[in-house]
Amino acid sequence: MNLLNINDEAGQYPPSWYDATTEKLPLQAALIGDVRADVVVIGGGFTGLTAALHLAEKGVDVRVVEAHRLGFGASGRNGGQVGSGQRLEQHVLEKQYGRDMARQLWDLAEEAKAEVARLIKAHRIDCNYRAGIAHACWRAGEVPVHQRYVETLARDYGYDKIEILGRAALADLLGTEVYHGGTLDEGAGHLHPLRYVLGLGRAALAAGAVIYENTMVVQVEEGVRPLIHTDKGCISAEHVIFACNGYLGRLNRQVSRRVMPLNNFIVATAPLDSINGVNPTILKRDIAVADSRFVLNYFRRSHDNRLLFGGGESMRFRFPADIRAVVAPRLFAIYPQLKGIDLDYAWGGTLAITLNRMPCFMRLGKNMVSASGYSGHGVALATLAGRLLAEATMGEAGGFSVMEKIKKPPFPGGVLLRHPLLVLGMNWYMLRDRLGF
Repeated sequence: MNLLNINDEAGQYPPSWYDATTEKLPLQAALIGDVRADVVVIGGGFTGLTAALHLAEKGVDVRVVEAHRLGFGASGRNGGQVGSGQRLEQHVLEKQYGRDMARQLWDLAEEAKAEVARLIKAHRIDCNYRAGIAHACWRAGEVPVHQRYVETLARDYGYDKIEILGRAALADLLGTEVYHGGTLDEGAGHLHPLRYVLGLGRAALAAGAVIYENTMVVQVEEGVRPLIHTDKGCISAEHVIFACNGYLGRLNRQVSRRVMPLNNFIVATAPLDSINGVNPTILKRDIAVADSRFVLNYFRRSHDNRLLFGGGESMRFRFPADIRAVVAPRLFAIYPQLKGIDLDYAWGGTLAITLNRMPCFMRLGKNMVSASGYSGHGVALATLAGRLLAEATMGEAGGFSVMEKIKKPPFPGGVLLRHPLLVLGMNWYMLRDRLGF
C-alpha cells in the first residue's frame, strides 16, 4: 500500500488552512537521468530539509529527493506545537535508561526547541511562532500526578517555565469547563508548520542544496556508494539519509518494522466572530492546548481568528470520506458554544509512531542513517533530528549516538499482522477514553 498516493493528489498540497495561507516555493524540477552526489536525503520535511541545510552550509553536495512537494507530508499538516521534553515523561525515561541518559534526553529536547527558534531567526521564517502550550487534564485523578511531575521538572531538571493551573484558572484561560486542571508551559510554543517547513526549504536552497520534487524513490541499493533509484533516474552517493517518517513504505525493512504510519485529522473553523455575530470567549491568550486523552485533542487560534482543532485518529490507510464528521464531535464536546459554526477546512495527515512512542534513530550500515517515528511530538525533535543526522553523516555523532541508544522494539506480528494488532490495541485505549477510565 503506497501511502504517498492513496489519500492525496500527486504533486499537490492537500487543501488545508495551512495551504490556503502559505506562499509556496517555486516547483523544483524532478530528477531526470543519473547524477552523483555526496549525500542524498530522502524526504523533504522538517528532518530532511534541516539535514540538507546543515550539510549545504558545510559545503557538502547534498540532494533532497521529495516524492511530491516540500512539506507535503506530516511536516506541513500537523498541529504546529513545539513541545518540551521527549514524548515520554522524564520519570519514565529515568526508570528505563537511568538518570544520566534521561538528563541527556531532556537536554536534547531543550536543544530541539532552541534549534527551531534559531532557524526561525537566522532565516527570517515568517511562521507566526507564539509562546505557550497548556496541558489540560481530562480526568480529575490526573491533576495531582501532573502537578507533581511539574514540580519534579523544576527540582531535578531546573525547568521552571511551567505554571500550575487549577480548574477555574484553566477554564477561564481556555473558555471551556470540561477539564479538571492543568498547566501552562511558557517555554514551549506553536507555529504555522507549512510556512516553517517551506522556510527551511528556502534556506536549504539558498545554502546550495539541490532539491528534486515530484521524484519518488523506489529502491535504495546498498553498497560502498549506494544507488538511490527513483521513478525517473538514479543518484549515486557516498551517504544516504532516510527522512521519510510515515511515508517510508518498504524502502528499508529495518526501519519499517519499528515505525508505523498513523492518520490524524484537523479542522479549521470559520473566524470565531462569525457565529451569531458574537466572538465567543475561547483561548484568552494566543497559546496552544493539548489534553491528556490517549487519542488527544489539540487546538489553538490562528492568526486570522479561527480555531484550529485536531483530534481523532485512524489506523486505516485511507482517510475517512468525511473528516469533519470525525473531528466535529470532539470539538463541540469541548466548545459547545461553537455549535453551528462552519468548519471551513478539514484535512488529514500521516504521521508515524513507534511501539514505545520514542523516536527511532538508526544506523543502517556504514553510510546510511535514519530518524523517524516522532509519535506526534515531532516539530522540534524532527528539526533537531535533521541536524543530528547531518552531523552523524560527517562523523560527528554526539547527539545522534544518544538518541540511537533509545530502545527500538519492532511491532509484533511481522509484516502481515503488525497493523491488525495495532488496531486492536488502539481501539482498546479509544474505548477507555470514551468510557472515562
